[in-house]
Amino acid sequence: MSEAPAAPHTASADARPAAGQLNLLLAPPRARTGWRVLPARVVAMCVVELQKLRHDRTELYTRAVQPALWLLVFGETFTRIKAIPTGGTPYIDYLAPGIIAQSAMFIAIFYGIMIIWERDAGILTKLLVTPTPRAALIAGKAFAAGVKALIQAVVVIVIAALLGVAMTWNPLRLLGVVVAVVLGSAFFSCLSMTIAGIVLTRDRLMGIGQAITMPLFFASNALYPVAIMPGWLQTVSKINPLSYQVDALRGLLLGTHAHLALDYAVLVAAAVVGIAAASSLLGRLAR
Repeated sequence: MSEAPAAPHTASADARPAAGQLNLLLAPPRARTGWRVLPARVVAMCVVELQKLRHDRTELYTRAVQPALWLLVFGETFTRIKAIPTGGTPYIDYLAPGIIAQSAMFIAIFYGIMIIWERDAGILTKLLVTPTPRAALIAGKAFAAGVKALIQAVVVIVIAALLGVAMTWNPLRLLGVVVAVVLGSAFFSCLSMTIAGIVLTRDRLMGIGQAITMPLFFASNALYPVAIMPGWLQTVSKINPLSYQVDALRGLLLGTHAHLALDYAVLVAAAVVGIAAASSLLGRLAR
């Protein structure tokens, strides 16, 4: 008579977990840090900043008035008198990219006021004790300023189209416009936050912002070609990031000659330097 088959081995109900599993039960896994989480935290800070628009959208509407007046009054008038040489391009067409850059700069250059308000309200101190790197905090705010500037850029483009400005509607070129507007706004918002970290008060920041806004605008190629500027102003224009932003926008929207590789290289470098400078002063602002 043959033997009965052996019963299969059953796993013990109280089998001990492996050493690695036991460690996971006793201690949580280490949180990801460094560059791996930096993009996610930048996006999170940007979304937080943009959610503030739900509470007050009047800023976007009121800020659209000034660029509209520049195009309607200044652009139409100087197109008729032909006082500024633009190489055969109607002056209002030449002006439109400059007004896009100007409206983006005007939004970003006072962005430091918001971070001073956050300091006064105690919000900034709470943000600084989180694991989020300071560079991510600044970059999130900077790119949120860029998204706000895009809304203004759309308004200016619509007004320019209604006035008959011959602009391209190529999707790739419009994508390049988006990148140029965001990078330029990121730099100027970081410049504002850097000044905020130095002066520490809203009143001083408002005074300095008003003092540098128009010189930056007039010392660029937004209103007139660099070639007709005096020599010293040409030198200032060459170190002004706004000039490179306008050159990129003009080349993309109007199809005129532009140094796009140089323009984007300067804008990227300016944004990186701006984020680094503002991040280094963020702790001083929170004291």
